[in-house]
Amino acid sequence: MVVPRAATTGFARQRGRWWSRLDRPAFVALLFGVAGVGYRLVLVLDTVPVSNSDEATFGLAALHIAQGREHPVFLYGQRYMGMLQSYLAAPLIAVTGPSWPVLRLPVLALYALFLWLIHRLTRRIGSPWFATAIVGLLALGSERVVRDQVTTVGGRPEVKVAVLVMLLIVVGLARGTVRRRRLAVGAFGLLAGVALWSDWLIVPYLAVAGLALIWALRRELLGWAGLLLLAGFAVGVGPMIWDNLVAPLGQDSLSVLRTISGETGPAPPWPQRLGGGLLEGVPLAAGLCPIDGCAGWQEWFGLLYPALLVVAAVLAVLGYRRAADRSDRVAPVVHLALLAGAALTLLAYVRSSLAAADPLGNARYLAVLQLSLPAVLWPLWVVAVAAWRGTVGAAGRLAGAVAAAALVALAATSLVVTVLFATSGAAPGRTEERQARELAAAVRTAGLREVYGEYWTCNRLIFNTAEAVVCGVLDGSLHPGQNRYPAYWWRLARAQRPGYVLAADGPADRRLRELLGGRADTALLAEVGGFRVYHPPEPLRPWR
Repeated sequence: MVVPRAATTGFARQRGRWWSRLDRPAFVALLFGVAGVGYRLVLVLDTVPVSNSDEATFGLAALHIAQGREHPVFLYGQRYMGMLQSYLAAPLIAVTGPSWPVLRLPVLALYALFLWLIHRLTRRIGSPWFATAIVGLLALGSERVVRDQVTTVGGRPEVKVAVLVMLLIVVGLARGTVRRRRLAVGAFGLLAGVALWSDWLIVPYLAVAGLALIWALRRELLGWAGLLLLAGFAVGVGPMIWDNLVAPLGQDSLSVLRTISGETGPAPPWPQRLGGGLLEGVPLAAGLCPIDGCAGWQEWFGLLYPALLVVAAVLAVLGYRRAADRSDRVAPVVHLALLAGAALTLLAYVRSSLAAADPLGNARYLAVLQLSLPAVLWPLWVVAVAAWRGTVGAAGRLAGAVAAAALVALAATSLVVTVLFATSGAAPGRTEERQARELAAAVRTAGLREVYGEYWTCNRLIFNTAEAVVCGVLDGSLHPGQNRYPAYWWRLARAQRPGYVLAADGPADRRLRELLGGRADTALLAEVGGFRVYHPPEPLRPWR
């Protein structure tokens, strides 16, 4: 909307210049984006979704970075997950101290940047109103979707931003709108390296984006542009390379990944893996299901997804063949890149037994499929718009009605699941978060500074107390567990009389009470939110 010059004051003229850059689709997209960010900001300030010890490990790393104590390349105890999110949060934590909202604000900013970038890319390879629709869908968010977009658990938010910028660079290079082409190619390489360091799940998208860049530049990559591409990639991936060079034998990233992904026992049959990947994983990643699983009526998008990939690929190939020059062909090329990235990601997921063994817990590995939403839904949009405009026959109008119904069903299902999560699904998390804070306060009030606990208790407790309390991880039999940051364990080893913080009536709690015998009730200091705080009269370390 443009304000008439004759009716403007100085302020109005300035406002007019700003608004004149937004056509109606862009303005609606802006409203959707503000609503999506605002919705997530409210959740962030309320620490919803609930925090856990994995996220706390990123927070503790950010605290250590802020204090200059550590400069980690990978997550403590996990030598393949990059720490970019901790570095982004470190300046804020240096100013305010550790807190969950402060830790999550940089990730929220990455989500806002993701919305802006995917809108820009979709307008360039699709249409203005389609870009608005994509932003509207991505502004909604079930618990599974929101958890990947606002919690600091590494990797996915920043790599999605990196891929979108890389594809926008490809579009700009192909259409000649990038002035400093060589620097743009160097930036492409830098983003690819940083993304690879941050999260290996993005490898399929990096590969297809690289192929799109080769298509756009061709011979230019044989000169300075190619050298800058390699230099940028080397800088971005440099921290990962250096850490792997100095890593102990068997602790390099490839060895760790092979250990984690190693299959034990017979692999589940393909139908079971396809069912978990398509019928559960895809709808969960798309925000169509609550966190506890998909009902039968919510699985339809998983069945439709492979067909949409094929139809969209055919449509992109036809568009490429009909295009007159490279400027027109870049949109179909980017569509094909996004479709190939989605197909490769989905194939890698269903090849793993994780898709069948725990589809609910592992659907997070499909979060990067959001990148391909503009390419996957484009056929539905094209057919629906053609039918709306009346440019097709009776069969086309019928197909358009079906396509429009699918888009409406997608939006309506996402909206319903979002509303259910916002109105009732977040309540248990708020209760758990309050109890975690009460537990931390109870431990500090009891005067304990070194305690033993279970994995999902320890680092969360340490972060909630800003390291005033440190915790060593034990398993259910009270033997050493997964201690991501060894310094905490060694401090517990030197403690004269450590305490225990254990889930009430869990295996570790029962084992401790068995060892304490008649002294168990005397050693019990508090019971808070399903946890028991013990301080035995004598040091108790049963693994020694």
